[in-house]
Amino acid sequence: MLDLKFIRDHLDQVEAMLKARGGAMNLDDFRSLESRRRENIVESDGLKQSRNELSKQIGQIIQKGEDPEPLKQQVGKMAGRIKELDAELKDIETSLFALVDRIPNMLHASVPMGKGEADNVEVSRHGQPPQFDFEPLDHVDIGNGLRILDQETAVKVTGARFAVLRGDGAKMERALIQFMMDVHSEQGYFEVLPPFIVNGASMYGTGQFPKMKEDVFKLEGLDYYLIPTAEVPVTNIHRDEVLKEEDLPLLYQAFTPCFRSEAGAYGRDTRGLIRQHQFNKVEMVKFVHPDTSEAHLESLRDHAEEILRRLGLSYRVVSLCAADLSFSAQKCYDIEVWLPGQNTYREISSCSNFGDFQARRAKIRYKDRESGKNQLVHTLNGSGLAVGRTLIAILENYQQADGTVVIPDVLVPYMNGQTRIEKQAR
Repeated sequence: MLDLKFIRDHLDQVEAMLKARGGAMNLDDFRSLESRRRENIVESDGLKQSRNELSKQIGQIIQKGEDPEPLKQQVGKMAGRIKELDAELKDIETSLFALVDRIPNMLHASVPMGKGEADNVEVSRHGQPPQFDFEPLDHVDIGNGLRILDQETAVKVTGARFAVLRGDGAKMERALIQFMMDVHSEQGYFEVLPPFIVNGASMYGTGQFPKMKEDVFKLEGLDYYLIPTAEVPVTNIHRDEVLKEEDLPLLYQAFTPCFRSEAGAYGRDTRGLIRQHQFNKVEMVKFVHPDTSEAHLESLRDHAEEILRRLGLSYRVVSLCAADLSFSAQKCYDIEVWLPGQNTYREISSCSNFGDFQARRAKIRYKDRESGKNQLVHTLNGSGLAVGRTLIAILENYQQADGTVVIPDVLVPYMNGQTRIEKQAR
């Protein structure tokens, strides 16, 4: 969340951010609530000062042997009004903080302006898309042909937007997870295996709540939610903590399944594995000193790109425009892999810098060595990568004319020496 004082002092900047993000929210209610809050405090402070002065006078009157009752009645009326004002202030501040909770993060100065995905700016492009002497298939046709993908059974077992991976399909998914985590270990990330269910406070801490409640699965009757990404449990590892400055940066990685209702994606990507209710992902999370967060975003992006470079996949990097940024991010790079079956680039990783936005919500601080004061850390995270989409990219980019798929060299050791995926026997 944004600092309340920052909003008060920079209303024009906050309104410009909201306009750039394309949201319908305005700050008229904030102005009204803030005006009422100030009026309340001024009246309450004035009454408290008068009450204190009258209380002193009562003592003096009693010492003189005079009747203090008229002043006591005035003090009683003031106390009653102060109690009313305190209750009103509590209601005002509850409404004010509820409004602030719905204000997204400020934008980094380098974020491009734009109205949507079409206005994202390409930063770089890597590798050449493969050339085929046959018409390339998409991953659904490849997977069905090799009998490694079974969506019909998944519909029977659960419903739409789920899949069963079979044989070498399941084996490669597992191989990719291990490969990614090994690479990120080389890069200095500490491995954790967090819960796949979190409480509402954790969802609030990373900015999923209150804005995105419709996009998560809730356990009935409990304040428990299936995680939409490992970002939620891993970031909340240090919720309500004060870290040592000398321990920064803290780098974590975690493999988890992710669960999303895709409530806002009705009718989009209904074919195949692109947009599922359940998918696997390896996530990188950083807690860093504020002075270094911009540099850490660049290294985070490079760490995600390294997976694609080693897999020999063509990809590009785009900087998301203001209107395409997530609620909590102040800047984000999307990494998009080339998919021959769709003849386009598709997102496979998002690498975001949240500044102190999440840290303020989750109360994650560090003790400054010079001042001795507690300061907010900066948090970052990135997918390294979305495993299912990486599997899609391999199937489509390494497909052969005979319907088989060549396994990238770096994955061969993780596939027990197997070099090709052929049609499953069962």
